[in-house]
Amino acid sequence: MSLDALKSALPEYAKDLRRNLGSVIDESGLSAQQLWGTVLATAIASRSAVVLRGLAPEAKANLSPEAYTAAKTAASVMAVNNVFFRTRHLLSDHEYDGLRTGLRMNVIGDPGVARVDFELWAFAVSAINACGACLDSHERVLRKAGVGRELVQEAFRIASVIQAVGVTLEAEAVLGDCD
Repeated sequence: MSLDALKSALPEYAKDLRRNLGSVIDESGLSAQQLWGTVLATAIASRSAVVLRGLAPEAKANLSPEAYTAAKTAASVMAVNNVFFRTRHLLSDHEYDGLRTGLRMNVIGDPGVARVDFELWAFAVSAINACGACLDSHERVLRKAGVGRELVQEAFRIASVIQAVGVTLEAEAVLGDCD
């Protein structure tokens, strides 16, 4: 499935979503690597096989092998970190904040691509996974590196749309079985 096929698969009631998917990809202010890495990482984080099948081939065609791997890595490492740090943040007992995490995340120090790009992908995945602690942490790194709020927002705009496409198409697959 391609991007066009993915848009076509969206039902009529989700026509705004179809337009949003086109605009976040076609009108993005991100570099091509930032855009397609964000698309791939958030497609993975959406947990929608349909979305991942539709977007991964185009991401692969638009990314270097290193960037393709780094975007997958961002989704993977944030799947762990978002659960861990979100839980620690939500607990009333803040003594957990002082404990050693005991989790390996060396890739964050050397992701194989520009640090800003990896941070952007980690930030976008954190938006889907609703980890406020990770969102704040990655946003601080991005802003300190000179990334403007508009581009930071572009990452979570993409995450929002890709997540919504996944939710809608997965629901349609189930509801289609009920009709």
